[in-house]
Amino acid sequence: MTFTRPPAFTTRPTLEGTVGMAASTHWAASATAMGVLERNGNAFDAAVAAAFVLQVVEPHLNGPGGDMTAIFTTAGDPAPRVLDGQGPAPAGASAARYRDAGLDRVPGAGALAAAIPGATDAWLLLLREHGTLEVADVVGPAVGYARDGFPAVARVGSTVAAVADLFREHWPASAALWLPDGRPPAPGQVLRNPAWAATLQRLADAAQGPTREARVDAVRTVWAEGFVAEAVAASCRTPHRHSSGTDHAGVLTVEDSAGWRASVTEPAVGTFQGHRIAKTPLWGQGPALLQMLALLEPDAPDPATEEGAHRVLEAIKLAQADREAWFGDDAPITVAELLDPGYVAQRRALITDEASPEVRPGRVGGREPRMAELATAGVAPGVTAGAAVGEPTVTLEGEPGTSSHGEMRGDTCHLDVVDRWGNVVSATPSGGWLQSNPTIPELGFALGTRLQMTWLEEGLPSTLTPGRRPRTTLTPTLVLDDHGPVVALGSPGGDQQDQWQLLYLLRTLVGGWSPQAAIDAPALHTTSSPGSFWPRDREPAGATVEDRLGDAVIAGLERRGHRVTRAGDWALGRLSAVGIDRDRGVLWGAANPRGMQGYAVGR
Repeated sequence: MTFTRPPAFTTRPTLEGTVGMAASTHWAASATAMGVLERNGNAFDAAVAAAFVLQVVEPHLNGPGGDMTAIFTTAGDPAPRVLDGQGPAPAGASAARYRDAGLDRVPGAGALAAAIPGATDAWLLLLREHGTLEVADVVGPAVGYARDGFPAVARVGSTVAAVADLFREHWPASAALWLPDGRPPAPGQVLRNPAWAATLQRLADAAQGPTREARVDAVRTVWAEGFVAEAVAASCRTPHRHSSGTDHAGVLTVEDSAGWRASVTEPAVGTFQGHRIAKTPLWGQGPALLQMLALLEPDAPDPATEEGAHRVLEAIKLAQADREAWFGDDAPITVAELLDPGYVAQRRALITDEASPEVRPGRVGGREPRMAELATAGVAPGVTAGAAVGEPTVTLEGEPGTSSHGEMRGDTCHLDVVDRWGNVVSATPSGGWLQSNPTIPELGFALGTRLQMTWLEEGLPSTLTPGRRPRTTLTPTLVLDDHGPVVALGSPGGDQQDQWQLLYLLRTLVGGWSPQAAIDAPALHTTSSPGSFWPRDREPAGATVEDRLGDAVIAGLERRGHRVTRAGDWALGRLSAVGIDRDRGVLWGAANPRGMQGYAVGR
């Protein structure tokens, strides 16, 4: 298929340089990362420092009590690795226990939805194994922002406004922190989080030991077994309002936190257009992108055309149906089976000229698929308006929006860093939003809600099970050639993360577009697949598009049976990317203009 020519002008240049590049969803994090690179820190030092800043300046999108995944390579070893910061379910979290509490699905907000916090330990592990700086060095910028203040982006205030009544009536510690003077913060209002600043400083002070590695380990121990874990467990024991509209205590204990540490594991790897694509394993949604690419490989479509957009949407639905039936911590399939050419051909044959409203998982390896009964329903009944819940089914204006049910949905952050030595990291931190759980007053942060991605129906790969990781949507990407990494990219957006990355890969690897042009280009995604977040709803044959896709293309999609929602001209995705151009010996970076918040910096 012939691709649409890239535009002559982009919203920003694709940056180029030789010292380093950092791109993220907030300018303060990108600037922090570049500052570390300027001081001869490496990409891992820079990523960790930027991540702690993101926790402060995007508190509605991620936090210390949340989770993260990253994919990275080192200058000495171009083989990709996955940093697993997805904590598992606590020992007391089981499907039977939650059903006995009167629940039919895991709530989208409240401590029953909290997995063991994984983000902070994962960042510290990355620092220990591959960084060069001390803990105090990398948390210093975040301490400064939390102690001295940061200007709140508009979405912090609108997020707080959407859950202000919940805070006032049920979560008083959250009201004390996020409703200064009793009102949601105004755009640009300087906010402070002195409790988190003090917590970070106590953690940095705990870095004692004869070596840098031992000092980082000491901090990890205090986080998992000391004052942080004790305060988290005490907070969970207090019953509080959940998004179910009922009050419950959580189940997370000190023993849970003490018994888990972040780890590094092997990625799932597929191929596309002569490149290797590295993703998280089957406990994440990453292999779904590999399957999307395989379904579209023979004649890769241009998503700017009616036929191309249709094929993209239908391929996404098929991959996400397999995700729903087969993915999980104890997945009964392998990535090789999912990407088997014979199986992919069978799945590809299901794509017709009409939009499918069905959820159609396949028989991977000859096995019969099984999904939760709630997964194939449409809009969930009985949703409580005003509750704080998970990542968006539909992302408007690139950040959280209020859904048709009235509840406030969170989102995610992303960052990419490459340094002069060739170290590359792509990371997607999320969870622990200010609206996900009551603030723990002595710590200054909230727990995450990743367990909402599990089911309370027994016998599924993603059934809520003690010690099992929930199937996360966090899905950064590395693209590699025969010599090593060439692109690190990712986006917030829950179930949309890989959908928007698919568009980028089609436009750059097939269409030849520049990174910034591909990020700027009109985006689209399906809402026909079962949502990963409470209330786990879907819109059969639903598709959300940016208006810039064009009236003719949109009308064509509607004729094919897609139920199209127009999101506005600049509404979908917050993708960023960095990379290495070996032919010219330069590094590059690009970031999303939507929302006027994400930035790439470098030189």
